[in-house]
Amino acid sequence: MFQQGLSGLNGAAKSLDVIGNNIANASTVGFKSSEAQFADLYANSLNGISGNNPGIGVTVARLAQQFTQGNIETTNNPLDISINGGGFFRTTVDGAIQYTRNGQFSMDKNGGIVNAQGAALTGYLANKDGVILQGAPVPITIDSSDLAPVQTTKANFQINLSSNSTAPKTQPFDATDPTSYTKQTVMPVYDSLGNEHTMGMYYVSLGSGDWDVYAANDGVQVDSKAIMTATATDPTVTAARTALQNALANGTDPTAARVAYADALGAAVTAKLNGLTPPPPASVTAAVSALYNGTTDIGNMANYTPAMIESAFAGAVNVQAKKVGTLRFSTSGQLDTAAMAAATPPTTMPFTITLPVYPDNGSELLIPITTTFDGTTQYGTATSEKMSTQDGYSSGSLQRFAADENGVILGQYSNGKSRPLAQIVLADFTSVENLTPLGNNAWAESSGSGVPQIGVPGEGGMGQLRASSVEASNVDLTEALVDMITAQRVYQANAQTIKTEDSVLQTLVNLR
Repeated sequence: MFQQGLSGLNGAAKSLDVIGNNIANASTVGFKSSEAQFADLYANSLNGISGNNPGIGVTVARLAQQFTQGNIETTNNPLDISINGGGFFRTTVDGAIQYTRNGQFSMDKNGGIVNAQGAALTGYLANKDGVILQGAPVPITIDSSDLAPVQTTKANFQINLSSNSTAPKTQPFDATDPTSYTKQTVMPVYDSLGNEHTMGMYYVSLGSGDWDVYAANDGVQVDSKAIMTATATDPTVTAARTALQNALANGTDPTAARVAYADALGAAVTAKLNGLTPPPPASVTAAVSALYNGTTDIGNMANYTPAMIESAFAGAVNVQAKKVGTLRFSTSGQLDTAAMAAATPPTTMPFTITLPVYPDNGSELLIPITTTFDGTTQYGTATSEKMSTQDGYSSGSLQRFAADENGVILGQYSNGKSRPLAQIVLADFTSVENLTPLGNNAWAESSGSGVPQIGVPGEGGMGQLRASSVEASNVDLTEALVDMITAQRVYQANAQTIKTEDSVLQTLVNLR
């Protein structure tokens, strides 16, 4: 007769245990509350009919976990990750696969992403080019190596060249004379070692809708005018120039004097070039050497005056800028590539510009850059640069990383670039209620849960991720406290049932 009340006490005690556990984990990240579910008990009847059976109490049918969404709370740790929607983080510890909603992760000494229990977060890794390699999920390890530099191979200059521009007042073009060109733009470019150089573009209006374009590497300070001016005061050069002038004035054979002046000027120019930092291009020194060593045989050209010899050397030394083509525009202000191709000489796009650059070791590198002018116009508004781009960059060290809503862990580098490092995967189950709880906010697959379905966040019913946040416990404290009062009353009522049964039994015993 005490069976019903005793089972009621046990059931109420179990309910209080569950509620107490929920309350204890109200602040546990990723915790999912449980609910005690009960079933009534009846004794079997010999005739199979239990309609008149009053029942023998209650039993705990199961402890059902409630996988409802918890609130998302922000944190200051970029490796804190919450799931907004379905799915579980897939982790591995000592080869065993576990699943969790607790996204409080950190990085261990080997670059692995782990939780407080040392379980490693799994996902897909990326190759050195930032391409995610999908396949079987593996523990995620952050590659902290430097981002390798990429040499500039393509560039695009987008600029509006005013249709009202007139030809510069100074001609011909001289990169050192701003009055000889209409507009200059600059762009950083990079060699194969990641060294930055400045690519300069000069635009010279021809006054008829056509524009000559010159390219330069402004990082190379090779100024022909400065070098030629400095050599003009060299005593040996001055004496040789005077001797050539006298030979020309006296009508005597100037051949020997021409060779002597070319040799003296070449030696002086070479000495100035050798003192430049960074050093001049090998092509420049070769051209100067050819002039004064007689390869070009400048001294034997009878019509060469001193000024012409100086101009030849200045042309060899000047690598400030080179003409790369002529832009021609239609009456609508757009580039007219057909007219450019039909011009003499023809100009086709893209331009291939080869910039000489000089690393710290003094060697010469050549950077061929395929250059376009997509979006460049000639309207009546002022000449102005719109947007210019290039595809190279220097090396960079990993500064920080964080996961986006699709689970892609994006690394940001000191050179301003970013690339994917890995992608977090999620797992979901047909029956999440039948997962086996392991403690430490982890569950394991069971026969009742079904096999895990692996996917990336945001696809196939998987929830989206949010970095620098965690999913709080889904315990509703107000509801839990009310449930506790109810369970307490149930416990008291069942205790009263036993007390009443005891009183009835005592009355029966006292009958005489």
